[in-house]
Amino acid sequence: MTLPDPSDTLRLIAPDEVPPVLEENAQSRSPFFFTCDHYGRLIPRVLGDLGVSASELERHIAWDIGIAGVATLLAKELGVHLIAQRYSRLVIDCNRPFSNPGSIPLISEATEIPGNGGLTKEQIAARQQAVFAPYHARIAQALDARKANGLPTILVSLHSFTPVYAGIARPWHVGTLYHRDDRLPHMLRDLLRKEGDLVVGDNEPYAVSDATDYTIPVHAEQRRLMHTGIEIRQDLIGDQSGQREWAERLARLLREIEDTLHADKLMPAE
Repeated sequence: MTLPDPSDTLRLIAPDEVPPVLEENAQSRSPFFFTCDHYGRLIPRVLGDLGVSASELERHIAWDIGIAGVATLLAKELGVHLIAQRYSRLVIDCNRPFSNPGSIPLISEATEIPGNGGLTKEQIAARQQAVFAPYHARIAQALDARKANGLPTILVSLHSFTPVYAGIARPWHVGTLYHRDDRLPHMLRDLLRKEGDLVVGDNEPYAVSDATDYTIPVHAEQRRLMHTGIEIRQDLIGDQSGQREWAERLARLLREIEDTLHADKLMPAE
């Protein structure tokens, strides 16, 4: 395990490193728009491994296991614009307000993150500017462009969750998440329950809030976009077969939702 040299951490992502934002189908005219805050688990070279073992960096504390495959396959299947974040939530969590202690966590679940301790304001700002800012700026830019072009937009935020948390097994296979607007989450929840083989959470295992979430409150709610969060249990999407199965299932259900919104004249305006 290696810790960063504090004198170097203001130069966070070198020019030869992977940029933070991954993007697919940027010219899509589909009404759906996908975000994936915890797609990747990269750590900028200058930060070493944050003092965390390699085995810990493969766990959920570093990223949403399996969701990268689902998001990529689903975006391809539906031809939807996907914007995803390649860097680990341990560097900075792109679905947390800066005021939330989980933004740059000192402890994630029971794992200490030594490389996140004792950061100066400048070092914190460097992470915000190098990772968080370009990701959310690109989402905002894309949403503004869709509005300017008269495209209706339904934002879907894609995540995964652990089968067991704090020693307690989670029964849900998938959950639909929301805060102030439950229209789309409940439509999708009901379709998932009709599948007959799923335990579907309604704002479970997490609920969206202004204190704990950023993407939905800022990008969807403030723009009054129809939206939902989707959480898939990680043991169901831990391999390519599971990722493809869930991408195909969600593609089918989202197509059904789009058809219903059109038929009922409920498709959101631009």
